[in-house]
Amino acid sequence: MSSDCALTALRSGGCAPIIAVLAGTTQAMTESIRAEGASNDATAGQSRDSRKTTYELNKLRKRLRRQVGSAIADYNMVESGDRVMVCLSGGKDSYTMLDILVHLQRSAPIDFELIAVNLDQKQPGFPEDVLPAYLEALGVPYYILERDTYSVVKSVIPEGKTTCGLCSRLRRGSLYGFAVDIGANKIALGHHRDDIVETLFLNLFFGGKLKAMPPKLLSDDRKNVVIRPLAYCREVDIERYALQQQYPIIPCNLCGSQENLQRAEIKRMLRDWEKQYPGRTETIFRAIGNVSPSQLADPSLFDFATLSVEREAGAEPVLPDIKMVQL
Repeated sequence: MSSDCALTALRSGGCAPIIAVLAGTTQAMTESIRAEGASNDATAGQSRDSRKTTYELNKLRKRLRRQVGSAIADYNMVESGDRVMVCLSGGKDSYTMLDILVHLQRSAPIDFELIAVNLDQKQPGFPEDVLPAYLEALGVPYYILERDTYSVVKSVIPEGKTTCGLCSRLRRGSLYGFAVDIGANKIALGHHRDDIVETLFLNLFFGGKLKAMPPKLLSDDRKNVVIRPLAYCREVDIERYALQQQYPIIPCNLCGSQENLQRAEIKRMLRDWEKQYPGRTETIFRAIGNVSPSQLADPSLFDFATLSVEREAGAEPVLPDIKMVQL
C-alpha cells in the first residue's frame, strides 16, 4: 500500500481497531511493569524488616546472655559439679532463664547439671501438658511436682485479699524440700532486676525494712543456696525476648486475677519514674550493691556505741575569751 493509500485508510478509520489494540496492549504492559515493581519493592521491604528483626533479636539475646554471665561470675552462682534445679513456672522470666542457662551449659568451661522443676499447684484450668511437651522437645531433664496449694490458699485467705505471701511460702517449702531430695545444691529462680528493686520498695514502704532480694542467698536452714541469674536483666528486655521466642506462656490465675496488689502499685510507681527520669531504676539497683552501713542507723551492722575521736596527745585545749573566733 502506498503512503497515500495508508494515509487515506487511517483517515477513513480503517486501521482504528489495530490502533486500539496496540494502545490497550501498551497500557496493560505499563500496568504490569508497575505492579511488578511494587511487588519487588514490597518483597525488598519485607526482606529488610526480616533482617532488622533478626539483628535486633540477636542483639537482645547477646545482651541477656552477657548480663546473666556477669551476674553468675560476680556472685559465683554456678561452680563446677553443681546440680542446679531450675524452677520453671511457665512465665516469661523462668522460660528466659532456662533458655540462657542451657546455652551457658553448652558453652561454659565448667561442667554442671540442669534439672527443670515445675510445681503444679492444681489451679483450675492449668494446662498440664504444656511444660512436659516443651521440656521434652528442649531435651532438658525435668520433674513435675503436684501439690494442691491452690485449695489451701483459697481456704485460708479471704476473697479479695492478697494470696501471694502464703502461696510463695508454700511453693518455696515444696521446692526447697525437693531440691534436697534430688541432691541439687543450687536452686535457680527467675527474679530479674525490676523484681529486686520492687521488693526493696515493698519492704521499705510496707515493712519498715531496708531489704531486697539478693542475687545469691543461703536459706535459713542452711540446706539450700538460691541463685537469681537474671538479677542484672531488665523486665522489658525479658518481655521482648519471650515474645520473639514465642514461649508457651502459662498465666498465673491465682495471683494475676487480683487487682491493686502492693507490688503492682510499686511497679506502676517505678515505671512512672522511669518515664520521667530514664535510668532511675538502674541507679536504684546499683545502690543496693553500694551500701554504707555507717551512713544508716542499724547498730547490728555498724558499731555506733563505741565511736570515739582519735587525736594526738598535747596541751590541754583552751577556750577563747572572745565569742567571735577568726579561723
